[in-house]
Amino acid sequence: QVQLVESGGGSVQAGGSLRLTCAASIHTYCNIHMSWFRQAPGKEREFVSSIDSNNSTDYADSVQGRFTMSRNNAENTVYLQMNSLNADDTAMYYCKLITLCSVVYGPSSWGQGIQVTVSS
Repeated sequence: QVQLVESGGGSVQAGGSLRLTCAASIHTYCNIHMSWFRQAPGKEREFVSSIDSNNSTDYADSVQGRFTMSRNNAENTVYLQMNSLNADDTAMYYCKLITLCSVVYGPSSWGQGIQVTVSS
């Protein structure tokens, strides 16, 4: 059973920074890929960033250059450093984990979500 716990959200003024953390409780010999998604009120959940087991990252165009995702493999923890925040970044942020065993992806696991609110 995979458990994901997000932390670090909150309220910040435009131009400010926040750092989200997602800690995963998982026992696996497979590679672990982790991602951040977000969902604003009335909108669909959207991709924010991802990091694979080789520390290769990918970002949505809307956050490229402002957000940085990193990981601590020993602790199965990922971080999302968010800088130059603006009102459009206001959303519930969700951590997602998926395992990759050889070439087979396992089921996705999601955290409970954490609120980020940016005031202008």
